[in-house]
Amino acid sequence: MALTIDLTGRVVLVTGGSRGIGRGITETFVFAGATVVTCARSEAEPFPGTTHVQCDVRDPESVQAMIDGIVAQHGRLDVLVNNAGGAPAALAAEASPRFHDKIIGLNLSSPLLVAQVANRVMQEQGSGGSIINISSISANRAAPTIAAYAAAKAGIDSLTRSLAMEWAPKVRVNAIDVGLCRTEQTDDHYGGDERVAKIESTIPLGRMARPDEVGNVAVFLASDLASYVSGANVGCDGGGEPPVFLHV
Repeated sequence: MALTIDLTGRVVLVTGGSRGIGRGITETFVFAGATVVTCARSEAEPFPGTTHVQCDVRDPESVQAMIDGIVAQHGRLDVLVNNAGGAPAALAAEASPRFHDKIIGLNLSSPLLVAQVANRVMQEQGSGGSIINISSISANRAAPTIAAYAAAKAGIDSLTRSLAMEWAPKVRVNAIDVGLCRTEQTDDHYGGDERVAKIESTIPLGRMARPDEVGNVAVFLASDLASYVSGANVGCDGGGEPPVFLHV
């Protein structure tokens, strides 16, 4: 029997929710009945049923204004999905200190900032709230060319466990360690369909994730079905990455 999750009446903020994995997460929350607000540094066409706010999640004043606006309009904030992030490839030996600072700022410091502001709202609500950090399998393995990004994601996994303890019992905090996922940038990033197919052949489930599959995990973690799940790092990686020696 199919099990559906109804989040009608819940107010959700998805950072970086207008494209890529964030767009899939946004769509899934909308389909679950939630009221969804997305944000990004630039203007974007909102997904039907959502509103979009222009906000630099690295800036404390912008973040405070955004969440104040959400509460003013909707009266509450039930779920935060910290999705904004990413990094271009760069060799660690050659990247500048400024580059590394920006990558760690976007992928670690900014999620902490948004979580802090959201937590203040959630702690005052009778129903508390749920914070979901979008992390990466890169947090748990060597990640050449994206070393600073991977280190930031490892920090997110650690931060998730710490915040889950500090902010309980009113606020649950969890992370999703996402593996390879098909987005509008996949072919450009990996080099076309032929290379993508070869990469997918190494994944136990035989393909990259769809963004909405990451969204399904987020919706579960936000729902009452996960009412006793906090401080968890949930893998969404198709079975992980087999050891290299198996392909030699």
